[in-house]
Amino acid sequence: MTDPDFKIIKPEPLLIVLSGPSGVGKDSVLTRMQERGAPFHFVVTATTRPMRATEINGRDYFFVGSDEFARMIEANELLEYAIVYNDYKGIPKQQVRDALASGKDVIMRIDVQGAATIRKLIPNAVLIFLTTESEEAMVERLLARQTETPEGLKLRIATARQELKRASEFDYAVINRQSHLDETVDNILAIMVAEHHRVQQRKVTL
Repeated sequence: MTDPDFKIIKPEPLLIVLSGPSGVGKDSVLTRMQERGAPFHFVVTATTRPMRATEINGRDYFFVGSDEFARMIEANELLEYAIVYNDYKGIPKQQVRDALASGKDVIMRIDVQGAATIRKLIPNAVLIFLTTESEEAMVERLLARQTETPEGLKLRIATARQELKRASEFDYAVINRQSHLDETVDNILAIMVAEHHRVQQRKVTL
């Protein structure tokens, strides 16, 4: 007999924050998710930092000047913004609204500081902390990137060590083991599936 009070719950689109220290592989994970055709909208962050040789404007970030970023702040176009390693980064608000309205899950790649801001603004967001097998592994990956000056590298390592201590502020923690990228993606997709099967759905409003 069917319970008359029971009804199928339509899954709400998720707002997912993928965060973690530098060097844990956030970009690599998102790229692999896209390669595997995962159905989500990736929010492209605006930043004032210079574009790296391997990056594409509009795909990896929206690279803007300081004046344009200041205009976006004044116009209230950013969901959140912060100074990260001496450059500004921010999440375009309308981009998130449009994606959620289309019914798609939305993933934002932001730093740990920004994730804390999103938790306050949007309590129903799903926060995933990406990390490495150990602190030593994280430092090794940062050293291997060779994209920073010695001073910049020291700052990133010191900041990353502090950020590792904030994992308990998140809903989930996923270890991105070296050479196990697909396993990491599988774990994140499993979290998304589980969240869509919650009896009490996480409804996001902006």
